[in-house]
This record gives sequence, C-alpha cells and structure tokens, in this order.
Amino acid sequence: METADAPDIAPAGAGGGAVRGLTALLTTAMAFSMMQLFLIGALGPRLVDRLGVSETVLGLTTTVGFGTAAVLSPAGGRIVDRIGPRRALVALLAVSASALGLIGAAPGPALLLAAVALGGLPQALANPATNKAILATVPAPKRGSVTGTKQSGVQLGAFAAGLPLAATASVIGWRGAVWLAAGAALVAAGWAWRALPADAPPKGDPALRTPSPAGGLVRRLAAYSFFLGAGIASVNTYLALFGARRLGMGLSAAGALIAVLGVAGIAGRVGWSRAATPARAPWLPGLLASGAVGAALLLAAALRVEPLVWVGALAVGVFAVSGNAVSMVLVMQRSAPGRAGQDSALVAAGFFAGFAVGPPLFGLLAERGRYGEGWALVAVEFAAAGAVAFAWALRDRRTATGVPA
Repeated sequence: METADAPDIAPAGAGGGAVRGLTALLTTAMAFSMMQLFLIGALGPRLVDRLGVSETVLGLTTTVGFGTAAVLSPAGGRIVDRIGPRRALVALLAVSASALGLIGAAPGPALLLAAVALGGLPQALANPATNKAILATVPAPKRGSVTGTKQSGVQLGAFAAGLPLAATASVIGWRGAVWLAAGAALVAAGWAWRALPADAPPKGDPALRTPSPAGGLVRRLAAYSFFLGAGIASVNTYLALFGARRLGMGLSAAGALIAVLGVAGIAGRVGWSRAATPARAPWLPGLLASGAVGAALLLAAALRVEPLVWVGALAVGVFAVSGNAVSMVLVMQRSAPGRAGQDSALVAAGFFAGFAVGPPLFGLLAERGRYGEGWALVAVEFAAAGAVAFAWALRDRRTATGVPA
C-alpha cells in the first residue's frame, strides 16, 4: 500500500546497500529500546542477592517500565508522525543510555524502579519510529523482510543481555556491564544522527485527527498483543531465576536461557515476517499463539525433565516472540496514509500493557516457589491471545468474501 509517510524523511535510496544499512540501524534501535529490562531479567539472580531486590520487586520493574510505555505510546505515535523518525530515533537511543546509566548507579530498588520508568519512553517511540522509517525509505516488496529483521532487534537485545553482558558481569560486576551497555547506546545515537537523512520540519497532519480505516484491526491486534505480552514478559523476567533457583543451574547457564530465547526470537521474527504475505498474515498471529501455548507447557514440564527448559526457551522465541513482528507487518500493510506511527503505537500500547500486568502475577507464584502454576498461567495468556487472533481472522475472511460477520 502506498502511504503518505514517505515525504516525512528524505529518500535514502532503494539500493541494497542503503536498505541493509537502514536495517542494521533500526535493528540496533529496537535492541536498545528494551535492553534495560532484558538486563534486569538476565541479572535477576545477582540483583536479588546483592541489591536486596525481592522476586516481587523484580516483577515490578517490568510493570513500571511497560506501564510507562503503555501510557506514553499513543502520544509517542502522534509525536513520531509529526517530528519524523530521525529525531525520534536519536531521542530513543539517548534516553535508553540515560536509563541504563541510572540502573548501573542504583543503590537500591527505588532508583532502579525510577530508571526503568524512564526506559519506558524509548519503548513508546521504538515501533512508531522504526515503522515510519521503513515506510519512508524501503520499497514495498522488501518491507516485510526489513520489518521482521528490525523487530528481531528486541531479541538481539535479549541475546546481548543474556550471554555477553551477563558473562561480562562476572568479570567487571553487574554495574560495569550495565554501564558498558549505556555507552554503546550513546554511540548508536550518534550513528542514527549521522546515517539518517534530515526530517521535514515538524508540522501537524490532518490524518492524525481522522479515524483509521484499520481501526478494527488495530483494536484487535492491541488485545492480542496484551495477552501475548503478559506471557512473554513473565518468561523474560523469571526464566533465568527459574533456572537458577528451581533447576539448580549456575548463574551463567541461567542467563544463557535468555540468550537462547533471544536467538530463537531473531530467527522466528525474520522468518515469520517474510512469510506474512497479505493473504497469509491474518492467520499467522493465531498460529503463533498456539505454538506459544506448547512452549509454556514445556517450561512447566522442565520441573520434571530439566533439559526441556532449553526446548521451551527456544519455542517461546520461535512462536511467542514472533507474534509481535507479524502484528507490525499487518499494521503496515493496512494502515491509512499518514497513520502508521499512531496505529503502530496503539498496538504497541496493548503489548506494553500486557508486559506490565504479566510479571507481577507470575511473581506472586514465584515467591512461593509455584513455578509450575506460573507457567500454566503463561499458557492461558497465550491461549487467550490465540482466541482473539483467530476470531479476527475469521471475521476478516468473511468480510473479504462478502459473508456477513
């Protein structure tokens, strides 16, 4: 679909090299938008032992971060539509660096929670800004592939937090590892400023004040994303702690579970997004949620057969994590001209709200050692996401064939 987003940023060229460079930058921005929460999850055992953070407070970090992102996302989408992706991406990376720096300096839970709240702003800007940049600079046939790759940046952040940064924490301490990530975010902000063409002058757009023809899809994808996010956030926050506390894994091995999830999520997001053609895309969210149910049940089964925890982590990445990328492809396929930022932000708001709600519920069970029931709760959340997705896909098919919904 042709959109009115293209004039917002000067064309970067449709050549393969230009597209690859843009893809690398957008992938990096997505990685840093959520890096602070992946680091807290991967370093969870250290924070519990050395910073006096309880399991419940560990879950509250996710609630505060994503609750802030959910509240800010609608405004963030409108802001991106007005100011353009270059300014938004530089701001995203600079604020991410600030949030990571504060986490590394936190003397206790209070400043830790404040820093995570600050990190909600980059999350609110990430999907609108990166989607807007794709619509402005990437030819339509390549958008699905670029979208899947840049969405996999979130899992690249999970991999970085779960393996190299967690390993670095063993050498220079957890604070040093977080500060190292903060410095890298600042470098990425400079890269974005140099690499992206200048935005058009900020201005209002009448499209921002008109209803979107894709409004029904956006609402249903937001509901789908809410349940999906609740389950994924619980896995991100507690998987390493589950491995260390209940399965007796070492701290590095437990952190590696997050890395496995991240690598699987990268492959899943790229692969499923490429498969999300206009004909297939409506059915993929429900299919991916169904696979995610099985992944959560594998994690529960790991209490009896420990190696299944690795299979479960892999499956969460391939199925659950990929659902969000396919949602964004659907939004870009169906958004009205000039509304890509807003529509992306509204779907992201549902995802972030789920991230805010899921971990505290899981944390109440984790504090009592009831991880099996926690993973069952995650399976129910994924099943609810699947029900919403299949209901919309059936309605969409009936509408397309002229059958009354």
